[in-house]
Amino acid sequence: MSDQPQTPSGRLSPGDTAPDFTLPTDTGEEVSLSGLRGRKVIVYFYPAAMTPGCTTQACDFTDSLDSLRDAGYEVLGISPDKPEKLAKFRERDALTLTLPDFRLCALELGGPCSTFRPDSPHGLIPPTQPMLLIGPDSVIPAPELAAAA
Repeated sequence: MSDQPQTPSGRLSPGDTAPDFTLPTDTGEEVSLSGLRGRKVIVYFYPAAMTPGCTTQACDFTDSLDSLRDAGYEVLGISPDKPEKLAKFRERDALTLTLPDFRLCALELGGPCSTFRPDSPHGLIPPTQPMLLIGPDSVIPAPELAAAA
């Protein structure tokens, strides 16, 4: 097990401690991993707000958010969109999940995040992990433990 945060080129693995992060959201508030300690956190990455597939995914999380929160989970949806577009996405689709500002994500959260590259679609490289579960102690759980959670 590693207590050290992963570098931006790394990938978080079971037993790793997720690095703390503080990111602004589309609402102007901040979300931090330390502020969510004691809760399980689902971080999912999507390529673009207001596209059909990403809208379906965000709406599915929103529809399930009450039961997820009752079970001790918080959900963060991260895309390369600017906060202004995320705010429109939230308003248009009545989203209730947290939408952090992606631009700082790669610097703060490291490996799981996409990085920008001008020659790729939407200017980004896909994330190495499209979804990440972080345990209540900020440790990435083993797959069998994540399934049981």
